[in-house]
Amino acid sequence: MTRAERKKAELRREIIDASFECFAKRGYHATGIADIATTLGIGHGTFYRYFENKRDIIDHVIDDLIAKIISALAVENAPDAANTLDEYRAQVGRIAEALPRIFFDDPRIPRVLLFETTGVDADLTGRMLDLLDQSASLTAAYLHHGVECGYLRADLDVDNTAQAVNGMMLASAIHGLRADSSVDCAALNQAISRLMFDGIRAENA
Repeated sequence: MTRAERKKAELRREIIDASFECFAKRGYHATGIADIATTLGIGHGTFYRYFENKRDIIDHVIDDLIAKIISALAVENAPDAANTLDEYRAQVGRIAEALPRIFFDDPRIPRVLLFETTGVDADLTGRMLDLLDQSASLTAAYLHHGVECGYLRADLDVDNTAQAVNGMMLASAIHGLRADSSVDCAALNQAISRLMFDGIRAENA
């Protein structure tokens, strides 16, 4: 990249970051282009050289947030990466450490994804619902691989179990937004892991 291209890319990145900050703090509808421009100390004209309008920028903000979530599921955490129950436990542990860092370390992310985007228009609401469906499909792929390898029970209802597991994580993210104190991620991860692997019955039941 030339120096000019690099500066252009940097400013575009800064506009996306500033828009995310404004949407999280003020809300999408209460945020104006002037708020975003003022945050960066740029003029309206500069904003419109990069993005068409506020609706355009939130799509790019969502793209950025989704990319952060996907990056938490690195190659070592691909659905077919684990071939034994112990490897799957370790994989779940890695994911359980990565995802809370995204949702709890920066509560602006679930606030924008779960609350701001769904109030913009039907298209963006649909996009968020599609994201939840894709997440459930990904979780189902992990479970299906475990069934095929034999380390998860053969009669496992893969699709509904995937929805249940994702539901626990989604509820935890929402809880993190309302909690008066910081969420104990280690305890939360342990509770979810026990439900997934050990169930809730007593050993002698």
